[in-house]
Amino acid sequence: MPPRRLVIFVKEPVAGRVKTRLGRDMGMAASARWFRHQALRLVRRMGRDARWQTVLAVSPDRAGLESRVWPAALARWPQGRGDLGARMGGVFRAFPPGPVVIVGADIPGITPALIERAFRALGGHDAVFGPAEDGGYWLVGMKRARPVPPGFMRGVRWSTDHALADTLATLPSGWRVARLDPLPDIDTLADLRAHERAGR
Repeated sequence: MPPRRLVIFVKEPVAGRVKTRLGRDMGMAASARWFRHQALRLVRRMGRDARWQTVLAVSPDRAGLESRVWPAALARWPQGRGDLGARMGGVFRAFPPGPVVIVGADIPGITPALIERAFRALGGHDAVFGPAEDGGYWLVGMKRARPVPPGFMRGVRWSTDHALADTLATLPSGWRVARLDPLPDIDTLADLRAHERAGR
């Protein structure tokens, strides 16, 4: 069986460069600290799981490849240039054969069980998505038994409630798509407080 790869998109946790919407509510330094704690917890938890290889897609490229924030034992991949769709599409096209699942580092609800469900879904589907409650998505995966479509993820209205629908529209007709349960994104202080009240 080809290897499974879980790719976690991470940014250097620098104040004013990560979680800026959250930072407008609670301060840029505080939001960067929250992101660093959340991202490290996710990366360590997923990186220990032997059911897949965990790869960190880092940004900015040079700083991320040299960073001491992230566990040194995990493989790193530069995100490169372009919008989020161009960078994720580049990951799907660059890796050797086998299923690839991509997640962001800022979703507290991601668990190993959900990642395993995503890989299992790719056994019978071409792609899998984990919808976010705001109309985006927290996970995207591809079986990659077929070539990645040239227009995949182009023209997506990122950071809007159209992101998932726009992305689905870039897939060829006939592709089998699975969906996981939705998870909340943490973009504002209200999102964070709701997450904490829910005890997730």
